[in-house]
Amino acid sequence: MSKSDPLHIVNCHIHTFTTDHTPWFFPHPLIFALRRLPFLIDLLTWAVRSEWLERMKAFHRTGSRDSQRAVLREILHYYPRSTRFVVLPMDMALIGHGPVSKDITEQHDELAALAGDADYGAQVIPFGTIYPDRDGGVEEFKRVVEEHGFRGLKLYTKLGYAPDHPVLMNEIYPFCVKHNLPVMAHCSRGGVYHKGWGSIRQDRVTAPIAWEPVLKAFPELRVCLAHFGGAEDWLAHLRDGFDPDRPAARDDNWVHQISQMITSGDYPNLWTDISYTIFTYQDTIPLLKLFLQDPDMRRRVLFGSDFYMTRQEALSEKAMSIRLRETLGEDAFRQIAETNPQVWLGETPEGS
Repeated sequence: MSKSDPLHIVNCHIHTFTTDHTPWFFPHPLIFALRRLPFLIDLLTWAVRSEWLERMKAFHRTGSRDSQRAVLREILHYYPRSTRFVVLPMDMALIGHGPVSKDITEQHDELAALAGDADYGAQVIPFGTIYPDRDGGVEEFKRVVEEHGFRGLKLYTKLGYAPDHPVLMNEIYPFCVKHNLPVMAHCSRGGVYHKGWGSIRQDRVTAPIAWEPVLKAFPELRVCLAHFGGAEDWLAHLRDGFDPDRPAARDDNWVHQISQMITSGDYPNLWTDISYTIFTYQDTIPLLKLFLQDPDMRRRVLFGSDFYMTRQEALSEKAMSIRLRETLGEDAFRQIAETNPQVWLGETPEGS
């Protein structure tokens, strides 16, 4: 492919679920009042002039859309029409923060309809998800793949399970390998979590090294550890460095864990993406450029944004992606935003 060929971006990490698919009382019981009385957030932003509150208002407004199609239409403002988006659902009904208004089957079915939409369906790459302790969860994931052509698996382990959960190891991962489906897994210290799970327990099932049993058992499974460890660990990597008298301290940092696992050669189908993390732009871009100088890392980093979580940030999707493209240069940006996603999705063989 020549430099003059048009760029076909694949954003490997967005969400279109709405508040109907999220627990009533997460992250705090008071959030239920905003769901039922949305004018309260308008009143609050009027009374307290705050840029942060304005961003929270934008985040809430996007999540409160009446359909996943409406959420998708928002992100389309920021990208060329040729862009495709990996859309990642989440099953949050069993995490202890109250009921959801629409269950995972409804969320999956609406996403399937979006992927078949006459106007926007060609831009949607739908993934399915599973909560392994849910009755019928295996059948539901297989249904959306076999009946609706879903293209991969989304996992979010801090919702209440480990990457090597028996249901995943015995049924889901073998199914993914058989059907050539990649896996996208949350891998940062922030985000949604199971009620009652403290940070230590959350980290135990979310850390990159927690995926080692999976990667060893299924070396052909293409696993992406999303967020490249998360902004908290990127900033710690840059701000605090590593104690020279404690070499093992490096292994506590998830950015270092992921980079070492990828460049070791022990996990040939391990990937990572830069979703959300890259919105700490001024801090993270220099380190990302440095990582991409390594040929092994360059082949295994994916572009993603984490919309609509990014509505909480001052930098827009368009501003972020343009800055990223300008800073990395056309070759590196094409690698992470077009070439690598096509390989990870199983659309093209590596090196083609």
